[in-house]
Amino acid sequence: MKKLPIVFVCIENSCRSQLAEAFGHLNKGDAFEIYSAGSKPSGKVNPKAVATMLERGYDLGTHHSKSLDELPDLEFAAAITMGCGDECGSLTATCREDWGIPDPKHMDAQAFGEIRDGIEQRVKDLMLRLQSSCASAQKP
Repeated sequence: MKKLPIVFVCIENSCRSQLAEAFGHLNKGDAFEIYSAGSKPSGKVNPKAVATMLERGYDLGTHHSKSLDELPDLEFAAAITMGCGDECGSLTATCREDWGIPDPKHMDAQAFGEIRDGIEQRVKDLMLRLQSSCASAQKP
């Protein structure tokens, strides 16, 4: 089965989209290719995002903040924006969603963790929905 590409987008690609990408990698198995990017990348991953993902055993310190221009030119199964009103006109995607997630970069550790946990659940739900819809489409 072909891997389904998913991209998560926010403005700086330093917090929300990086957290979503990390959870995508943690849960992708052989079914997905996971990407993230920003419309105005900050050039670095937020240290709070790195710390909160280390709690989950994932090192975001190996990631970097990327531009939309750095994404491969392909049709994504899903393009997810993180509530920042970003326009992703250059991305081709079968499914587009805006999750309306507040930027946690100035939040305390507890609130940041709650945002992280919400992103984790949304990523898992998205992957289940995509796998289900693809499985249904492949039935004779």
